[in-house]
Amino acid sequence: MVETEDAIDPKHGIPVFSLYGKARRPTSEMCEMLDVLLIDLQDLGARIYTFLTTVLYALEAGARHAKEVWILDRPNPIGRPIEGTRLLPGNESFVGASTLPMRHGLTLGEAARWFVTRHGLDVKLQVVSMLGYNPHVAPGFGWCFGQIPWINPSPNAASLNMGRCYPGTVLFEGTTLSEGRGTTAPLEVIGAPDIDRDQILATMRNLRPDWLKGAYVRPCSFEPTFHKHTGMLCNGIQIHTDWRGYDHFVFRPYRLGNLFLKALRVVHPHYPIWRNHPYEYTGGRLPIDVIDGGPMLREWVDDPSSTFDEREAVLARDEAEWVDEINSVLLYP
Repeated sequence: MVETEDAIDPKHGIPVFSLYGKARRPTSEMCEMLDVLLIDLQDLGARIYTFLTTVLYALEAGARHAKEVWILDRPNPIGRPIEGTRLLPGNESFVGASTLPMRHGLTLGEAARWFVTRHGLDVKLQVVSMLGYNPHVAPGFGWCFGQIPWINPSPNAASLNMGRCYPGTVLFEGTTLSEGRGTTAPLEVIGAPDIDRDQILATMRNLRPDWLKGAYVRPCSFEPTFHKHTGMLCNGIQIHTDWRGYDHFVFRPYRLGNLFLKALRVVHPHYPIWRNHPYEYTGGRLPIDVIDGGPMLREWVDDPSSTFDEREAVLARDEAEWVDEINSVLLYP
């Protein structure tokens, strides 16, 4: 959590207010200085990415202070596929704005339209939509290859491959395993010094091979230069979506992350998987529960009697509900 302080713009001499520092919601002081709150952010397409939460907070501030909110819409880099359980009511946080699934399939403009309806916000919202945007078309499937450059929306969002992996690899921020921070491939690799990588991979292929499809998952070793396991050789996997065999509509990163965690628990029954520290301004809950929007994943991983069919049934139910719920807010075919 590298915060940004308020400042004065050196060129224009106007105040710059941070929404990732002392305040994370627009305050009355901020809103008094504006007529329209204009949002121009490049989102990553996952519920946990905090730009999504900031949009909800901005809409709530607009409703509270009778200010218009305009969104200059941008692509969802990871496109339309929907995946993951929905956040359970009561588990909202800065990394879980509302009851969305992990991979929500919306642009920020579409998500804002859903927020207004879902939360009953009395705010004048204007979404400036993109011309000719089609999230179903190869090779980008949501990202506009050859039209706009990839500029990291945050320090560890270094590539489109990272974005595609993120809805699954972000789960490992709530574990003792490294998610690749401190390497040149953050959120694209998973591992730890003291796990049997080969046995875990074999177990994954045996337990639920269909949850591995769509991307190239290879065994690898890496050494973080900071964060978890600094200077230690970690054994794990790397996920590749940047190869000719990538299947955008088959690859399911959230399920892949679930599968790795379950295989780890099978291979190492007593491994201390879960971290316990305040996560993104949220204390009193395990980080994995904050990230996943409830305890269901952790409980499923730790229960020796739980099955993949049970987990798939819950996922399929939540995903189908979400598909039906968002039809009215979609702006792009």
